[in-house]
Amino acid sequence: MSTLAPLRLLREPWNASEGNQSNATVGASGSWCQGLDIPNELFLVLGLVSLVENLLVVAAILKNRNLHSPTYYFICCLAVSDMLVSISNLAEMLFMLLLEHGVLVMRPSIVRHMDSIIDMLICSSVVSSLSFLGVIAVDRYITIFYALRYHSIMTLQRAVVTMASIWLASTVSSAVLITYYCSNTILLCLIGFFLFMLVLMLVLYIHMFALARHHLHSISSQQKPPATHRGGSLKGAVTLTILLGVFFICWGPFFLHLILIVTCPTNPFCTCFFSYFNLFLILIICNSVIDPLIYAFRSQELRRTLREVVTCSW
Repeated sequence: MSTLAPLRLLREPWNASEGNQSNATVGASGSWCQGLDIPNELFLVLGLVSLVENLLVVAAILKNRNLHSPTYYFICCLAVSDMLVSISNLAEMLFMLLLEHGVLVMRPSIVRHMDSIIDMLICSSVVSSLSFLGVIAVDRYITIFYALRYHSIMTLQRAVVTMASIWLASTVSSAVLITYYCSNTILLCLIGFFLFMLVLMLVLYIHMFALARHHLHSISSQQKPPATHRGGSLKGAVTLTILLGVFFICWGPFFLHLILIVTCPTNPFCTCFFSYFNLFLILIICNSVIDPLIYAFRSQELRRTLREVVTCSW
């Protein structure tokens, strides 16, 4: 898959001199360093699946007034972020295919502007997606530990301010990233943001799981725990494992790629790792396909509304 300007430079680090880059490639010319050839059709199919899934989630939440709450608004924003991932992927694919086949003829300056617009969309969707994953974790934490005060803590006004702030910050940060993509400082900020979100989710979800274990232990110390409690505890453990596992698997390789760009752009091992950049992009798109299955489709109310949306029962 052809990538646009800044993403292409992420694949081939700018802070390595041409000579060192060549030497590193020669020194690491094993067969596994040849990268992975991913067909354009796979990007296209995953993008379309993600787009349809997340579009259904947004439509269901907008349709059902019972889902008009901060929790579902955050899930809706996550779906919109994932839709942007799909739309930017599809737009990039269409744009490159039209240029390659001569259907679309543009001046180089216009092509560069189109590159910047699509890349801003990609970067904004990445930052907003990570942000809303963190916000959803915080929202669930408040729901469990401050259940009686939840509606006073997470008011609709605060939810709207949070969502607006995230979208504004995502737009501004993506513009800065595209403008100064050759700066290691920008990459370090992006890496730091990812690590912050990872630690935040780890701490919150582990604390929630610890509370569930403590609750189950308290019950078992008084009497034999009912099967429902044992099943609930197991289900909670599986859910948290899936949440953190999917987050780390889908986002981890991309951010490890960024870390290696900063720390060892000419190292033979790092050069080999860079050749799998398209695979890391596929994992991010897969995350936008999986998110609705984890955060949205598990809700019985939302599934019922989705059936109504699909069957056009408005």
